[in-house]
Amino acid sequence: MSISLRPTESNPFVIHFGPVLRRLSDEDFFEFCQANRDWSIERTSDGDIIIMPPTGGETGKRNFSLTGAFYAWAKADGTGVGFDSSTGFTLPNGAKRSPDLAWVRFSHWNALTEIERKQFPPLCPDFVVELRSETDSLGDLQNKMQEYIDNGAEMGWLIDPVEKKVYVHRPEVAVDCLDNPATVSGEPLLRGFSLDVRELWT
Repeated sequence: MSISLRPTESNPFVIHFGPVLRRLSDEDFFEFCQANRDWSIERTSDGDIIIMPPTGGETGKRNFSLTGAFYAWAKADGTGVGFDSSTGFTLPNGAKRSPDLAWVRFSHWNALTEIERKQFPPLCPDFVVELRSETDSLGDLQNKMQEYIDNGAEMGWLIDPVEKKVYVHRPEVAVDCLDNPATVSGEPLLRGFSLDVRELWT
């Protein structure tokens, strides 16, 4: 089954399948996504499909800058593996999510089978980042960040270039809202990593 939508950055398109889609196996959903590779497709824990078209130029530029900075750190650190926004993960609650950037400890990654690694890895990343575009609902992104934390993420950043804010999410503590920061520290989880977010404001 393939989907045809207007290929521009816009609000996500939500399809409510409910119990029907819950009967799809993980392999079936993976094949569904492979048949629609032009789109970023997520599935909620309730079985709804969320389809997001390709990003616009400004968001793509910011994603590239974010991924490049994190790649350099992850390669030097050597304790985990990083993933870009095209990677889907199967969270413990059954949702299929694709954060804009993710990082998984090698101990968690190496515990997966070869098949699990090739499809949507059945785990929640240890660290996630969501980068807000102008069309994204801040409330929806905040809910998604909380879902990551509830499913095992140790830290998450919601970066909002629209308002020049960064929301730092961690388990069992209040969300820390940084107003127009110059940098954001990944300590203690990401040892030695500090992101210059000023590059993401422009």
